[in-house]
Amino acid sequence: MQEWIRRDETKMTKIAIVTGGGRGIGRAIVDRLVRDGYSVLTCGRGDRPDDLPVAVDWVAADVSIPAQAAMVASAAAEKGPVTLLVNNAGVQVEKTVTDSTDDDWDLVIGVNCRGVFNMCRAVLPGMTDMGGSIVNIGSISGTVSDPSMALYNASKAFVHGLTRSIAADHGPTVRCNAILPGWIMTAMVDDAFALARDPAAAKQDALARIPVGRFGTPDDIANTVSWLAGAESAYVSGQCFTIDGGLTAVSPLQPGLF
Repeated sequence: MQEWIRRDETKMTKIAIVTGGGRGIGRAIVDRLVRDGYSVLTCGRGDRPDDLPVAVDWVAADVSIPAQAAMVASAAAEKGPVTLLVNNAGVQVEKTVTDSTDDDWDLVIGVNCRGVFNMCRAVLPGMTDMGGSIVNIGSISGTVSDPSMALYNASKAFVHGLTRSIAADHGPTVRCNAILPGWIMTAMVDDAFALARDPAAAKQDALARIPVGRFGTPDDIANTVSWLAGAESAYVSGQCFTIDGGLTAVSPLQPGLF
């Protein structure tokens, strides 16, 4: 059965959905998948970005709403079976539990948790029949919590758990993995650094703790998506891959003191 699946995957039309592909990490993933030969559909809650390649399909949708997530999946399926889903869309609110409001909960849990669940539920019936791969974008914040990011931290832990459940329940035809980015230089990361008393000092401190000596780029995550979507990772499922330059591998002791 395993051999049949691998052989069949090489013959399928490569159709991918990337949620939140208008900018940042999502945009880098879209561009990489286009280079890899996928027919890509992406979505967001606003208008189509002016610089999105013409070959990429765009759907204005809020994936936290089940009917709109299903609409995204149906639009992609018009070209054939969806063989790759990348759940990238996400939001963050920079608050503690006591500061968070019901509206904050609805926003973060809606997009980061329910949105991922909705999209997976929308594509899984087809993938279970035809084969495919799901890649969820989690975060190191779902494993080692960032201060004043309670809802975001919790939402990403949900994504990691859902990833393992999908792998367990829907193999062997569906593989599901997650990528846990560290400090990837996007507008969302800039917002996180802005919470510090001295944002510039906080950024320098974070950089000093990264063994590879630089912050990540969206392309670092897109490259990992490309590998997880391809045949070279055919025996990989249910895993959470930390892509953080070694940040979470080192001791929290201040560099230079020892």
